[in-house]
Amino acid sequence: MQGDYKKRSPYRGQRTRQSQRSQQTPRLILFNKPYDVLTQFTDEAGRRTLKDYIPIQQVYAAGRLDRNSEGLLLLTNDGSLQARIAEPKYGMQKTYWAQVEGEPTAAQLESLRQGVMLKDGMTLPAQVELIAAPDIWSRQPPIRYRATIPTAWLALTITEGKNRQVRRMTAAVGLPTLRLVRVRIGPWSLGDLQPGQWKEVAPKI
Repeated sequence: MQGDYKKRSPYRGQRTRQSQRSQQTPRLILFNKPYDVLTQFTDEAGRRTLKDYIPIQQVYAAGRLDRNSEGLLLLTNDGSLQARIAEPKYGMQKTYWAQVEGEPTAAQLESLRQGVMLKDGMTLPAQVELIAAPDIWSRQPPIRYRATIPTAWLALTITEGKNRQVRRMTAAVGLPTLRLVRVRIGPWSLGDLQPGQWKEVAPKI
């Protein structure tokens, strides 16, 4: 009877697939996501996706980076590592360079540091600094410039993962973000990766 049960069990194949996934060697991919690329592998509308750049199967984005943003995206096949990177409860730091419209005042910078009220709640305190324009690649298409309005660059480090959080934070204090580049997630940095390039690293925190 026991042998017959094993043959009929609807969960046998599921357990086998789960076992195979658990036996996979953990992998971690660092990818410099270009502007206008979705952080998924398929898109019915035919827009550019990770599949156009990453030839590795069974890895998935750990966290989000919206279509109009650029920079560091991590991909892994390890569920626990994906959670450690993406879930806010683990407090993984993420650093962005944001080109904003206007000249930030001390009060605006302090508001960002202390936390900003958004529609989905108050943000946690952030590290925010005014920086010189970074020496990075040109965006295609370029941002819109208005001759009468200056721009500035900020370095912001947050530990949350609210949707489009940095853009909404800067807008809330009167500094709309024109360009957003993520340069670091936890111990991993963008380094010299150019848009569309990726590399594999040891999956350790």
